[in-house]
Amino acid sequence: MNHQLFPYVCGDCRLSGATLKKACILMLSINEIKKPIAADIDVFEGKFKASMQSSVPLLDRITHYIVKRKGKQIRPMFVFFSASICGGINESTHRGAALVELLHTATLIHDDVVDNSYQRRSFFSINALWKNKIAVLVGDFLLSKGLLLSMKNDDYRFLKIVSTAMEQMIEGELLQVEKVRRMDIEEKVYYEVIRQKTASLIASCCECGAASAGADDETIEKMRLFGEKIGIAFQIKDDMFDFGTDDVGKPLGIDIKEKKVTLPLIYALNNSKPDVKKQMITLVKNHNDDPEKIARIISFVKETGGLQYAETQMKKYQDEAFEILNTFPGGEARTGLEQLVRFTTERNK
Repeated sequence: MNHQLFPYVCGDCRLSGATLKKACILMLSINEIKKPIAADIDVFEGKFKASMQSSVPLLDRITHYIVKRKGKQIRPMFVFFSASICGGINESTHRGAALVELLHTATLIHDDVVDNSYQRRSFFSINALWKNKIAVLVGDFLLSKGLLLSMKNDDYRFLKIVSTAMEQMIEGELLQVEKVRRMDIEEKVYYEVIRQKTASLIASCCECGAASAGADDETIEKMRLFGEKIGIAFQIKDDMFDFGTDDVGKPLGIDIKEKKVTLPLIYALNNSKPDVKKQMITLVKNHNDDPEKIARIISFVKETGGLQYAETQMKKYQDEAFEILNTFPGGEARTGLEQLVRFTTERNK
């Protein structure tokens, strides 16, 4: 890596500052961050593919489609880096990563059915190609494969970790649905929703990684909390995309269309006059499919300081995650986790 191009990441230059830090980490590709665990990820890909095998040709075609359209593998990377910083990667680490990915993929497939979504990462979703019934069954199949993988290897600690995360994800989703109907989400409720719905999965990745390396309970809990902080920061960043920033470009207002109450909107509503708040809630509830009304809501959030507040809160959780990370010894694993955190929370898409 060129030290002059990546002074913050490498730590070999005197240049500093928030702008430089952000620019440097965004210049890093996910493949560069992955380098210390690249060989393990390559092995994992084969194991993950094998974990989905079936004697039913239709299932094999669909799982092949899933593997070919895999994402950035952020979650497996958190598992492997967490194992590495807590003692070392081993065969158990691969199973933990596979379990997380199987269950995560299953939830994405089910989400697309529930949301009636026909695209996932710019590709057709499973339900778009094979219809809802098959998509639901494929999701169930992946869930069962994950459970069986752990049972066959007596990975009961993994089962407990991931099952707890799944329980929280479902509760968080239902809590959000309940609150969206009444449009009365307070900030503390919002944090509970995203802690359960989003952060619990990333927390389970870090927890599984630490457990696979044989870490003690205190260290495993520390890694779980580290992952939870990252997950909360990640979701706040995701919320901000809905309103557009200089990095993202034209705002889409997807969350507004789906009547999701996000942190920038909560802050804006709580810091506006009662009549304005009532008017904006009416727009979100009754005119969320009108582009002009959506643009009006976005302008309201920006003018009221919702984005700036969300940015401050995102950085707060990011800093708390780094405080935990810095209690571990320095090295490739800690650097890799730091870079991965910045990549996920300072991304522009």
